[in-house]
Amino acid sequence: MARICFLFNHDQTHQIAHSLPIALEMARRGMARITLAVTEDVIEHRVREIAGADLALCDLARLGLRSGVSRLLQHGLEGLLPARKLLVYRDNLDFFRGFDALVVSEKTSLLLRTHYGLDALKIIHTRHGAGDRAIGFGPESARFDLVLVAGSKIARRLIEDAGVEPGRIRVVGYSKFDLCADNRANLAFAEPARPTVLYNPHPSPRLSSWYKMGMDVLEAFFASDRFNLIFAPHVMMFARKWTVTINPPAVRRMRPPPLRFVRAPNILVDPGSRASTDMTYTNMADVYIGDVSSQVYEFLYRPRPCLFLDAHATPWQGNPDYAHWQAGPVIGPGADILASVEQALASHARYLPVQKMMLDDTFSITAEPASRRAAHAIIDFLAQEGI
Repeated sequence: MARICFLFNHDQTHQIAHSLPIALEMARRGMARITLAVTEDVIEHRVREIAGADLALCDLARLGLRSGVSRLLQHGLEGLLPARKLLVYRDNLDFFRGFDALVVSEKTSLLLRTHYGLDALKIIHTRHGAGDRAIGFGPESARFDLVLVAGSKIARRLIEDAGVEPGRIRVVGYSKFDLCADNRANLAFAEPARPTVLYNPHPSPRLSSWYKMGMDVLEAFFASDRFNLIFAPHVMMFARKWTVTINPPAVRRMRPPPLRFVRAPNILVDPGSRASTDMTYTNMADVYIGDVSSQVYEFLYRPRPCLFLDAHATPWQGNPDYAHWQAGPVIGPGADILASVEQALASHARYLPVQKMMLDDTFSITAEPASRRAAHAIIDFLAQEGI
């Protein structure tokens, strides 16, 4: 029986739903010996919570930094870089050597092959999110042995832009939908009958709307007696004192929004709770405001009005990195935010056919759950490899 490790190496929980449902499906069906490897308390807690009784069908491993040098580097660099995430590979090489395959939702784990020489270990990528940003289609994707994708759009771009061999790609659907598609909650607004708008900016300084337009959004809704606002940025927006991005390169000092917005009865500010990553807000909002976050596609699982904020005078038409901006009006700095939301609501019928087309291209949805399709794809691949 194949030995497969599902690694959850992050300091936030937003990637868990993209691979854990697959691990649990494989464990329930006895398809392989499954190990769930975690590196942080918050990750372990969430994995235990989701897995429930099925955790008994898996091995759970807690990975940490073993060397004093690694701990020293983490202490010095963690506020700026995800040092622990990078160093945990070096300190646990013998652990990773004990598996036939490693399943990950990020690309950092390729260090095991490119830097530490674990060539015999099959590394399988589930990806996380189904967005359009260029970083999702870089050449490093071609280094995975198998890539599981949500739909035709991702497969097509991986082949054309990243150079991934078609034989290494399997279209399996979006496992997060198996876990989160119906999540909802009581948002406790003072006037719950008002239309609810979700503002979901990305942290990348050279792509995000937050740094140039975000305060205008909060001010507009602060003064509104018509709308409720959920301000739920990408979970990494305020996770560190500094936001550092590689592609495109940028560094910004991060400061949370003023308390008057947090205390407003019609504004819910959520810098990173579970609800900001488990589709609770994308399920419940009536309108989506964003820039380049892939969560727009989770919102479009049930098509509704969208509004996009272009803070950088982007030549986006015809650019596949901004394909989602076809799903609603696009505005820039200085625009009237509330009037633009009204426009998005009034014009939704015009955008609805495009949204449905984008949904079909992005997600392969069948009667069989995506996590089951992915589980079979992994086992079939390993069998082809003689494992």
